[in-house]
Amino acid sequence: ANTAKVTNATHTGDVTGATALTIAADAVDIAMLSATGTASASTFLRGDNAWSAAGGGFNSIQVFTASGTWTKPADITKVMVHVVAGGGGGGGGRVAYNYSGGGGGAGGNALKFLDVSSIASSTITIGAGGAGGAVDTVGTTGGVSSWVDGTNTITCNGGIGGVISGSGYNSAGGAVGSGGDINSGGGSGETNARTDAATTAYKSGTGGVSGSGFGGPGGGAYGDQTAPDLNHPDATGYGHGGAGGAKNKAGGDSGGGLIWVEEYK
Repeated sequence: ANTAKVTNATHTGDVTGATALTIAADAVDIAMLSATGTASASTFLRGDNAWSAAGGGFNSIQVFTASGTWTKPADITKVMVHVVAGGGGGGGGRVAYNYSGGGGGAGGNALKFLDVSSIASSTITIGAGGAGGAVDTVGTTGGVSSWVDGTNTITCNGGIGGVISGSGYNSAGGAVGSGGDINSGGGSGETNARTDAATTAYKSGTGGVSGSGFGGPGGGAYGDQTAPDLNHPDATGYGHGGAGGAKNKAGGDSGGGLIWVEEYK
């Protein structure tokens, strides 16, 4: 027994007091903690006494209009990948028979949500837009777009080029692709039309519309044969089909493909 004890000692420093002891404000700093991990401006202390990066949420976006490589940024764990294939070029108009060209089909689309915690990069392929057909020539089919990361493969097919004859059928959009949570074919191009010889209205087919939602629709249909832009009914959005050419006129070019990657922590 401490029989010589008369009064409680008074403590000073980070802990103060004589009976009930009090930790001083701002006295416990990071160096005094035994937490695992690394303390930094971008981490927080969890309930299990570990330093961890801040919680999830949208962080950034990468957009590809040309083939290349997606490289995962630091701290990204999830992505939403949107793939759009190239559209089909519009068919050229006929020299004879008063036939205009049909519109090209739009490229297919796909969406996929991916956990990329163990994926560092992906090979990006962007399908080119199909060129419009010259006079009496079918439009060029659009190119395939794809995402390939070694674990996941997402592929979308290009739209079919527009027709040239008076067959009366639509040019198909890109066939339904594969690998996405949602896989969608592209919209069909509008059929071409034969025009009564008594009129100068040479209506061609409008290009198919892609589900990308970027830019305008496919190339518009021609009206009067004397319009100044008859050789340029190009698509104005990614993956959309080009419009067909009026009689004796070339078809329009389609829109190229697109891949955009929404990145989440």
